[in-house]
Amino acid sequence: MVSNREGNLAMGCATLLARLPTRDSHPTADALFRMGLNLTTEAGGAAFDCVAAHALFDLAARQGSIEAKVYRRELGEEMDLADVIDARRLAQEWLTGRHG
Repeated sequence: MVSNREGNLAMGCATLLARLPTRDSHPTADALFRMGLNLTTEAGGAAFDCVAAHALFDLAARQGSIEAKVYRRELGEEMDLADVIDARRLAQEWLTGRHG
């Protein structure tokens, strides 16, 4: 089971939102998907963060990315339920404009 629970609780939602691109930058589904991949593979020096990655996959999936839907499902199956809930909340806050 993959969990970021302790780290994400300490980090706080505002800091997690800061890891996402701003809505004003109008990121594409592909860009959101690739950002999520970076957080799951630690590519480019990114720290592993399953919550932010799941949120990015969710945002990309909502824009129609089939790959993101698959990765979101697979990652969600490995995560603690509380982390999945945090990721969904994070994506929803981004979508409702509380970020960017």
